[in-house]
Amino acid sequence: MKIFILDVFEKLKAWTLKWSHSRHMAAALFFIALIEAVFFPIPPDILMVAILMINSQRWWYYAGITTAGSVVGAACGYLVGWLFYSTAGHYIVDAYNLQEMVNLIGQKYTQHVFLTVFTAAFTPIPFKLITVTAGLFGVPFIPMIVASIIGRGMRYFMVAYIIKIFGKKINYLVFRYFNILSFLFVALLIGGFFAIKFLF
Repeated sequence: MKIFILDVFEKLKAWTLKWSHSRHMAAALFFIALIEAVFFPIPPDILMVAILMINSQRWWYYAGITTAGSVVGAACGYLVGWLFYSTAGHYIVDAYNLQEMVNLIGQKYTQHVFLTVFTAAFTPIPFKLITVTAGLFGVPFIPMIVASIIGRGMRYFMVAYIIKIFGKKINYLVFRYFNILSFLFVALLIGGFFAIKFLF
């Protein structure tokens, strides 16, 4: 089991390094941010940080691309929940065993749409769960998108700016301990599922 986990992180490291050095890295970052907001399990933060290790001076550009991709993904996730939940949306929910959380989020939407979306957009709470259920429960689209822009923007611009300030000092450490950092990202993602009950 330990060997399997290490192999997964090594492949993730190779994949991240490949795209962070590619001339298509901006497009890849946008795409990963988009699909992560709908169904993809790996957060775009990992690729964005790897890219900024190489080009931290354009931190605002890559933070903007990540934010834009995630917001477009939020709109796509909303569409999946609104129009295609019976054929596609429920597969996403079932894949992560989230039916109980879907019901909980439905209750939260009746209390405050903006705060519910913003909390998930800024924290490790799985954003895909919020975007798909927003469409499923038919919450107002504009407040959902505005909350996504603010929450995702604050998150990615904050991370990017930190890399811009400390990038040169932590560059070696990031790639030296990439597996550990990736594990922490995954742990945060898993913790995000459990955090829903507490943050909401």
